[in-house]
Amino acid sequence: MSDAGKLRLGVNIDHVATVRNARGGAYPDPVRAAKLAEAAGADGITAHLREDRRHISDADIDGLMAALKGPLNFEMAATDEMQKIALRHKPHAVCIVPEKREERTTEGGLEVAREENRLAHFIAPLREAGCRVSIFIAADKRQIEAAHRIGAEVIELHTGAYCDAHAEGHFEERDRELDSLREMSAFAQSLGLEVHAGHGLTYDTVKPVAAFPEVMELNIGHFLIGESIFRGLGPAIEEMRRLMDEARGDTLRSAG
Repeated sequence: MSDAGKLRLGVNIDHVATVRNARGGAYPDPVRAAKLAEAAGADGITAHLREDRRHISDADIDGLMAALKGPLNFEMAATDEMQKIALRHKPHAVCIVPEKREERTTEGGLEVAREENRLAHFIAPLREAGCRVSIFIAADKRQIEAAHRIGAEVIELHTGAYCDAHAEGHFEERDRELDSLREMSAFAQSLGLEVHAGHGLTYDTVKPVAAFPEVMELNIGHFLIGESIFRGLGPAIEEMRRLMDEARGDTLRSAG
């Protein structure tokens, strides 16, 4: 497969920090995990610095910026504090995500349409600093149009509802969610947006999304960190990479 047709894999290492923080020590080290992920075939590393620092810490971001060979995708809420941190580090990419302190994980996409003016002003300095700005949103036409209007270069479609429906055995709902992701991937690309996707993806759910020709990158974290307990981090990532490549290869062959 040519590089042009290759689907990128971003590995989120947040939950290595979750395990570390459970004991309050320095082990396991998310930076070490990120380097292992790169060696196993990750095209980039994702880390979400939450306002409450529940997993990734400021020191982790410092370490990642110093140690990574490839790009860092810095996930953050649209707050003044996070904007200052991003402008200090100038990572390759900044992904703006919704954030509520009481949630266990990111529960949905960002409400862009309601906050269009504020978000347009918020991301402008990030773009001027050379960061690629991505907006994490639901597969919703209104939100995609708003993300385009505010000047985002990339959207990341939230795949959580699709993955949850699959896990719960609600297959009709799963198929509807997948159809929506497929339709909105094509719509976003038609506006000139680069399309990424992620949240909740597993070995069982990744291939249908990886097969969308418009999707250029998947960001996967929690499942891979969990699977690494049983396989090791390198083999867990290599298997995900294999499934993604297989799905994308099938797409290219059918298009040809």
